Amino acid sequence: MNQPVTAAASPYPNYLPWSITLTVLGACFCCLIGAAPGIVALVFGNQVNSKYAAGDEDGARRASETTKIWCWVGTGLVALGLIWTILSFFINGMSMMSDEFLQELQKAQSR
Repeated sequence: MNQPVTAAASPYPNYLPWSITLTVLGACFCCLIGAAPGIVALVFGNQVNSKYAAGDEDGARRASETTKIWCWVGTGLVALGLIWTILSFFINGMSMMSDEFLQELQKAQSR
């Protein structure tokens, strides 16, 4: 019978969950700049198992290392984007809240 051939799992990590998470978070916090390293990491992460299955162990190791580097770059950009989002929320949000608070205070005093 024809049974599917299953390749042995690569001993090198492919970092796919990390790169998928980075791509989504990068798109949320940093637009295209933050999502780009995650996409590059996805491409190299997908190459790890296929290169190992093809017998290119050195290529699989290099793809795994490249994926890890791009994941760290993306993590740094997402962290900066998150910090920027939080700071802009507090700076802009507090200024808007203080104006509203002053208006409500003036209304309360005029009653």
